[in-house]
Amino acid sequence: MTPVRALTVLAMLLAAGALTGGTEAGGAGWPVEPGAPIAAADAGDALSDGGTSPPTRVRMPTIRVDSPLDPLGLNAAGALRAPTNFAHAGWYADGTVPGDVGPAVIAGHVDSGSGPAVFFRLYRLQPGDPVQVRRGDRWLEFRVVSTARYPKNGFPTADVYGPTPDAQLRLITCGGTFDTQRRSYVDNVVVDAVAVRLS
Repeated sequence: MTPVRALTVLAMLLAAGALTGGTEAGGAGWPVEPGAPIAAADAGDALSDGGTSPPTRVRMPTIRVDSPLDPLGLNAAGALRAPTNFAHAGWYADGTVPGDVGPAVIAGHVDSGSGPAVFFRLYRLQPGDPVQVRRGDRWLEFRVVSTARYPKNGFPTADVYGPTPDAQLRLITCGGTFDTQRRSYVDNVVVDAVAVRLS
């Protein structure tokens, strides 16, 4: 599926509220098919020199997150599979790899039936807060530039998943009011972060 088609499918499913993620009663809600990786214009544009090394961990010290990163794929309905462990975040493994040019997607549960989950405090991130992603033997450093909450029936697909000129992250979870009839949160929390250095 082309990136344009994927974004169209995502917009339609978001508008219909057709997000999945295991137990919606536990607060999971997922973007659907964020799109294909955005190719770098030049190999030198990528932040990471980790080659094909996948990301393995994410840290956000401001909100006390230090989590393994589980690779996430799509289910038969085209929805991003949720991490099976509510304490783990996951990254969209068929999309942009964190540190490469484009918007890499990292998602996590906000809560579960037993309490807060890995991205429970995601909404608290502020511009300037650090986000670190482990890739290979290095940590990639990102800085938050914005935190926003969007209704699932008005998700700004092109803004969130469109091409970027540099390495960026999209950190996503659920938020807003919990709709007891649909057993789903009505909003998505989206944090945008931009790469600043490699250590």
